[in-house]
Amino acid sequence: MPKSYYVYIMTNRSKTLYTGVTNDLMRRTAEHKQKATPEFAQRYNIDRLAFFEEAGNVRDAIAREKQIKGWTRAKKIALIESINPEWKDLSDDWFEQ
Repeated sequence: MPKSYYVYIMTNRSKTLYTGVTNDLMRRTAEHKQKATPEFAQRYNIDRLAFFEEAGNVRDAIAREKQIKGWTRAKKIALIESINPEWKDLSDDWFEQ
């Protein structure tokens, strides 16, 4: 079975953006929510999944992550709002409350 990779954008209540790549989106999202993530994500309480897309291989995922990270904030916001105009946490129903 081929492995999937994901490029994702997490955010917080203030809409600070964090872009990353992972091979396990549910696990990585849980790590953000539990504050078991790198310094930036902990410091800014990055805990909401605003956007994600799947890539077929790790090289494509990393290239896409770098592309998005190079964009302006306005372009990143437009990407998020193209699939998530209300900025809902896309992982809301993944975990028990």
